[in-house]
Parts: sequence; structure tokens; C-alpha cells
Amino acid sequence: MEALQTDYRSAAINEQDRAMLDYVVKLTKDATKVSPDDHARLKAAGFDDRGVLQITLIASWFNYINRVADALAWAALKQ
Repeated sequence: MEALQTDYRSAAINEQDRAMLDYVVKLTKDATKVSPDDHARLKAAGFDDRGVLQITLIASWFNYINRVADALAWAALKQ
């Protein structure tokens, strides 16, 4: 667990989890850089279209809701 928190790339995880985390990190850093090649890597790791969609939706939702929470917490602190 500590290796996952520190740097998932050095953690003892399977290739499917690594592919998913690589994708989620790229999506989080700059979603405009996600390409069909990234989806192909997920599929090669064993995810189907539905899995790719679910990973994308869940990661995007967490990114969105964290930004909303950050913004509202910041606004509440200013009052």
C-alpha cells in the first residue's frame, strides 16, 4: 500500500492495474492528451469498451468533485 501511495510505478501491481493507473494519471494531468492509443493500451491490458468508459467516468468524476470541493472550501475560508 505504501508503494502505491508513494509511486504506483514502483509498486508490485499487475499490468492491468498499472495500465489503468497510467491512463488515470494522464487523464488527470491533461485530458486533451488522451488519445485512441491510450484506449488501445487499456484494451490490450484486458479492459473492454465498457471498462474504458467506466475508468474514464470515475476518474473524471473524482477530478471534478475534488475541484468543486477545493473551490467551495476556499470560498468558505474567505468568508
